[in-house]
Amino acid sequence: MSSLSSLDISLFAAYVVMLVFVAFWVSREKAGHQKNTKDYFLAGNSLPWWAIGASLIAANISAEQIIGMSGSGYAIGMAIASYEWMAAITLIIVGKYFLPVFLKHRIYTMPQFLQQRFGHEVRLTLAIFWLGVYVFVNLTSILWLGALAINTITGIDMTAGLVFLALLSLTYSLYGGLKAVAYTDIIQVVVLVAGGLLLTYITLGMLGEGSVISGFSTLLDEAPQKFNMILSADHEHYMSLPGVSVLIGGMWIMNLSYWGFNQYIIQRTLAAKSLKEAQKGIVFAAFLKLLMPIIVVLPGIVAYVLHPGLEPADKAYPMLLGMMPEGIKGFVFAALVAAIVSSLGSMANSISTIFTMDIYTHYRQDKSEHHYLSVGRIVSVTAMLLAVICAQPLLGQLDQAFQYIQEFTGFFTPGIVVLFLLGMFWKQTTTKGALSAAFGSFALSLLLKVMMPQLPFIDRVGVVFVSCLLLAVLVSKLDKKIQVRGQNLLDGVQFSTSASYNVATLAIIAILAALYITWW
Repeated sequence: MSSLSSLDISLFAAYVVMLVFVAFWVSREKAGHQKNTKDYFLAGNSLPWWAIGASLIAANISAEQIIGMSGSGYAIGMAIASYEWMAAITLIIVGKYFLPVFLKHRIYTMPQFLQQRFGHEVRLTLAIFWLGVYVFVNLTSILWLGALAINTITGIDMTAGLVFLALLSLTYSLYGGLKAVAYTDIIQVVVLVAGGLLLTYITLGMLGEGSVISGFSTLLDEAPQKFNMILSADHEHYMSLPGVSVLIGGMWIMNLSYWGFNQYIIQRTLAAKSLKEAQKGIVFAAFLKLLMPIIVVLPGIVAYVLHPGLEPADKAYPMLLGMMPEGIKGFVFAALVAAIVSSLGSMANSISTIFTMDIYTHYRQDKSEHHYLSVGRIVSVTAMLLAVICAQPLLGQLDQAFQYIQEFTGFFTPGIVVLFLLGMFWKQTTTKGALSAAFGSFALSLLLKVMMPQLPFIDRVGVVFVSCLLLAVLVSKLDKKIQVRGQNLLDGVQFSTSASYNVATLAIIAILAALYITWW
C-alpha cells in the first residue's frame, strides 16, 4: 500500500481481523442445533432494534453513497442530500404502513409476498428481475467504486482491489448469513460514522485554519451555489435534480421502492424479533439518515473548494482521504472499506435468498435444509464472481456512478411501486394488472427517454408511476379473474404505532423542514 504508512496498514489489518472474528463468533450455533434456512436468510428472526437500524444504514451506505454522493456533492452540491434526507421520511412510512403487512405474513422475500397476492408467475418474474439488477447494477457498482477508492488512495491495481473486496465480504458473510452480516454491521456503522465525521472535521479545519466553524463559513462564502437545495431551471445539473419536483415528485417513488420493496434493504426488518422491534430499528435508521450528508456530501463540497477542476468528480472523497494524517488515514480508510464490504455482504446474502427461496425451492422442494444452505452459498460466490468480471466493462467510463444507478433503476421502480401498493391496498388488483404495471414501467420509461430527452429522469419516474397506476387499474377492471387470494392480506394487520414512534416522526419532519427552509 504505497501511500499508507505502517501504522495505517496495521490499523486497517486489525479492523479486518476483528470483523472476521466477530462474524464467525456470532454465527456459531448452539450444541445440537443445525443451521437452517431461517437462521441463514432471516437470522432466526432474532434481530433487536439496534442491529436492524445499524444494518439498514450499513447496507445502504456503501461506495456508491460515500464515493458516488461525494462526487455528486463536488459536482452539484448539497442538493444531492435530498436522497438522504427524504429517505428518513420514507423509512417512517415504511415502518408504519408496510412492515405490519410483511411481518404479518412471515415472508422470506419480497417475491414471496407477491406470490401470496398474485401467484407464482409474478413471483418468478420479479425474482429474475431483481437478481439481474442486484448482480449487474448494485454489486458491480459497489465493487467498482470501492476498487476506485482503493486505487486512488493506495495505488493498488483496480483488478486486485475488486478481488480483495469480493473475498473479504464473502469471508465474513458466507458462513453465517444474515446474522453475521447484521451483527458485524454494528461495528461497521460505528467505524463508518466515526471515520466519516472525523474526515469532515479535519477537512473543514483545513479550510478554517484549525477552526471547523470558520471552515464551514469559508464553504458558504466561496461556494454558496453548492448549498442550494432546490435547483433552478437554468442550473447545469437541473436534469439530475429538477427543482421543487424533487420534493413532490419521482424521488418519492425511488425512495419507496428502495426502502420499502427492496429485498437487499428490507430483509433485515423481516428478521426482527417483533414488529415493534422492527419499527424501533426503522426510527434509529431514519435519524442516522439525517446525519449522512455530513459524511457523504459535505466532503465533496470541501473538495470542490480545495481542488476545483478535479476529474472525474468521483475522485473527490479518495483525494481528501489521501490528505489525512498518519494513523487517521488508516482509520478513515477502514471506515470506507467497512461501508463497502458490509453492502457487498448484504447484497450477496439477498441474492442467495431470492434465488434459493423464490426460484430453486419451487423446482426442488424435497431437498434438505443443508442442501438449500449449500445452494445459497454457491449462489453468493457465483454472483460475486460475475460482478468482479463485469464491473469494469459496465462502469469504467462513467463520471458520476451514483447518478447512473439512480437513472437506470428509475426505468423499473415506478412499476414495482405500483405493483406493491395496489397489491397491498386495492383488493381488485389482478395478476394481469400487476404485470402490466411491471412491464409497462420499462416500456413507458424508454419511450419518454427517447421522445422527451429534455424531461429530467426524476420527473419521468413520476409520470411513469402515474401512468402505470392508471394502466394497472384499467387492466384489472377489464380482467374478469379477480384474485381471491389477495382479499385477506390486510386482515388482522395493525397500523397503529407507539407514542415514541409518533414523536420521532414529528421530530424528523421538523428537522427536515428547518434544513430546507435554511437552504432553499
